[in-house]
This record gives sequence, C-alpha cells and structure tokens, in this order.
Amino acid sequence: MSINTKQYIEEYIKIRNKNGEIISLKFNSPQEKYYNIIKKIHSENKPIRIIILKARQMGFSTETEAIIFKNVVTKHHYNAGIVAHKEESTTNLFNMSKRMYEYLPDVIKPEQKKSNAKELVFNNSNGTGLDSKIKCMTAGGKGIGRSDTFTALHLSELAFWQGNKKDILTGLFQAVPSTSTDTMIIIESTANGFEYFKEMWDKAVAGENDFYPLFIGWNELEEYQMPYTGFELTEEEFELQKIYGVTLEQLTWRRWCIRNNCGDDIDTFKQEYPICPEEAFLSTGKCYFNKENIINRLRHIIQPITIGYFLCKYTGMRIKDIKYTEDKKGYIKIYKKPAKGRPYVIGGDTAGEGSDYFTLQVLDNITGEQVAVLKQEFDETEYVKQAYCLGIYYNNALIALENNFSTYPTKKLEELEYPNLYVREKEDTYTGKNEKSYGFKTTQITRPLILALLQEIVKDEIEKINDKETLIEMLSFIKNKNGRAEAEVGYHDDLILALSIAHYIRPQQKMSLEIENIEKIQKEIAVEFGLEKEKKEDSNSTIEVF
Repeated sequence: MSINTKQYIEEYIKIRNKNGEIISLKFNSPQEKYYNIIKKIHSENKPIRIIILKARQMGFSTETEAIIFKNVVTKHHYNAGIVAHKEESTTNLFNMSKRMYEYLPDVIKPEQKKSNAKELVFNNSNGTGLDSKIKCMTAGGKGIGRSDTFTALHLSELAFWQGNKKDILTGLFQAVPSTSTDTMIIIESTANGFEYFKEMWDKAVAGENDFYPLFIGWNELEEYQMPYTGFELTEEEFELQKIYGVTLEQLTWRRWCIRNNCGDDIDTFKQEYPICPEEAFLSTGKCYFNKENIINRLRHIIQPITIGYFLCKYTGMRIKDIKYTEDKKGYIKIYKKPAKGRPYVIGGDTAGEGSDYFTLQVLDNITGEQVAVLKQEFDETEYVKQAYCLGIYYNNALIALENNFSTYPTKKLEELEYPNLYVREKEDTYTGKNEKSYGFKTTQITRPLILALLQEIVKDEIEKINDKETLIEMLSFIKNKNGRAEAEVGYHDDLILALSIAHYIRPQQKMSLEIENIEKIQKEIAVEFGLEKEKKEDSNSTIEVF
C-alpha cells in the first residue's frame, strides 16, 4: 500500500525550528511548490531529478531530508546518500534524520540495526527488516559513494563543495540506477558565482540534462516581511514592485536584511537572497561591467523574433542562392530585421586559443542597437559562409573579424569579394610605412580600448543590448588580481569580444540612412539571394528572407 508522502511528513515528522523548538513540519509556500514538482515528475513515471537554486532559509534541505527519511523508513531496500559541503553541515543533516526517527510514534518506528556517527541502518538482527539506510558524507572525501548503490541522493550546497565537483558527481551518479523510476537525485545550493553548479543549472534551464531547474525567489516566502515604516522608495524598489509585485512590508524586510544580515552590501543580499536566477549568480570576482545594469536589463530582455541559419551554394570562389532557414535549434538569433537603406556593422570573434566558439554580433549603425547574434562551434569554412550571408542580408554590413588566431576567415571573405570589409592600418616592418589590411587585430593597445568602449555602453546605454546570452556572459567577465579584464576560469568571452569589435568599427561605416542607394542595395541583395526574377515580376515587392 502506498503512503501519501505529504500527509506522512506533516503528521509524523518533527524538526527543530529557528527558535530551537521541536515542531511538526508544515510546508510553507516554496516547500509546497517543490513538493508539487516532485509529485508531478513521479506521476509521469520518471526518475526524479531536480536542481534547486535557492535563497537562504527557504526550507528545501529540510523538506528533502523529510521526503528521503519517509521513503527510507517505509520502503524495503531503500538506500539514501546525503552529501554536504562541509563536516559541520554533514553532522547537522545527519542529526536531523536522527531527530525525525527519535520522534516517530513507536507504532510506525522501524527497527534500527545500528547507528554510528554518519549512518542509520533500519533492519533487524535476522536481516528480515526493511534493510534500508541513510548514509551521510562530506564532499571532498576520497571516492565518496563509489562503493555504494543508492536509491536517492541529496546533494547539499553543491556550489561550495571542495575538490573537483564534476569528478565527485560522476562517481555519485553512477551509484544511482539510471533506469529505475523509483530513484531520486536532488541538488540544492545557494549560488557561489560562476562554477560547476552554475554550469549544471544553465544546462538544466537549456534542457541539456534531465534535471528540472527550480528557482523560488525570497519574495515568495511569507515570513520575509516587516511592518512598513513609511520610507521613500528608491528607483530599484519601485522596479521590484512593478516587476515582482513586492509589497511595502517585503521591502521593509529587505532593507532590514541588507543592513543587518548582509553587512549593508546590496550585492551580498542579491547573492544570498536572489529574486531571480541572474541575481544569484553574481561574479565572485570584481565584475568588469556594471552588474546592476545587466541584472536590470535581464529583467526586461526581449526574445528574438526568429532563430535559424543560412543555406547557400558555395563553390569555394562564390556564394549564391542564399536562403534563410528558420530552426529553433539554429545558431543565429534575429532581434530586428534589416530596414531599407539602413547601415549595419558586424564584429566577429573566431574560435582559437582560449575560445571555443565562433561568434558574430550585428549592430544597427545608426542607433548602435544589437539586432542579431551568431554563436556556434563551426569549422572556419562554415563560419565564413554564415558571416558572408549575414552581412549581405544586413545591407552589405561592414564586417570585422578578429585575426589573432587565424586570418583565414577574413582572407576568405576577401577572396569571395565580400563588398564591405573593415580596413585597419598597420606598419610595414620593411618600409616603416602604414599599409591597409583587412580584419581586426587584438593587441595590448586595442583590447583595453574596445572593452572600455563596451563598458561605457553597458553603463550608459544598456538598453541597446538585446541578447540574454551576451549579458549573462558579461556577469562572469571580471578584473583578475593583476587588473586584467577577462572571463572567469571556465567561462567564455566570445560574445563580449565580438560585440566590442562591432562597436569599435562603427565610425568606418555610414551612420545615416542612404535613401539614394536603397534600390541599388536591394538589387544587390536580390541577386545574392536569387530573387531577381521575382523582383522583376513585382517591382513594388520588398525582399523578405524570412
């Protein structure tokens, strides 16, 4: 006979509250949401896999322990592993399980075979009891979990684990049967900057692993409020009211918590008590860009109007019959289509040393607004093809690709006679004279220059950046201990550098509408896209790739 988990917990499970009192566990609103997700996944007959990004004191660890405890003491051969980030936390979680057992009514209390410092085993001396157990471990211990088989795992504060988190998790995950729908793995943690927990969270959000991403902001916990004292609201507090419906009483508690629990540091509050996932993953180092502006922009971010890529016929010397294909799994995000006579620029960062991705950033050169983004792990030839097509589509946009690692993409665009390549001046080492060369070169002089330009954009004109992935990449771009601006270890700056180059090259492109050239440009585009016949049939038609 199955036992209702919530009913069992709220009737039989006892916990110690924040005041040190032993009370029954009654779910608060965040815990209720968490439970309903577990219930839904279980009803779909799937293994339960959840990753929780949490604010402080929401009760998720306690609820997870209660669910696991209920299963261990009511099911045969149910083995649970609990892993905490430090020894003190391991002891606290283990004591929580012991307390739950201690306060169980005798009539439903299973026989306990042994209890040592970190393990509870429920069985009898004849071996005919439940044969279930709870084993508590501390992350960083050698080979934890590798000799066990678990039905359930609770992995607490993953972001703060010591050692190689990926290797530790690999060993633990192998200990849980992947085919059994009765299994459960719960990862829960507060954020700790940009590290492996963040990577797992991002993959869960993107659907690249089987973990359900659960985030609940501090504003959803009823107890986080205090009587309003009549203070005047800041612009940020008005924004919180507008976006999240935060009450005056909640804002009063927020001010109190920042002042008393967070050392009067707003960034500490946002990391410990986030209201959205982006707020949680603030950089652990000194962020190069204005974090506040980035977080606020992420709250208002727009979605691309289409995602896809270009198809074309490529002979090695010519590109023709260009066609855009809409595909949700594509690598080009379009935020605004090109307008007649409007000038555009494209900055590109090629994959190479320290970079895994080829990227392109397209800007409206009148406003400086980001209108399209490309990011993919191409080979160089495919990158050239996409850059060519994207440039032609955006009215023969001015293109500048970084030439540090490889000059091939720029040289190939030149060979293909792309009509608008960025030209830089460089000194001839033999004659000492300046000569013109295509493409962008990142040097000790140009790199700080282009990054400083983008830094100003983020500070003063953040609304010109539309791409969420670009903004998130900025949050992990820091000043290291030597003062160099760079991506944190394990993270990327491909989109940042491409956008920096795009902004830097803008003066070499027109910055006003070229009305007299509209027909000429449209004709050139029609030829490239193989649409000249259709245009002749309807002289009033406009070229529409999508």
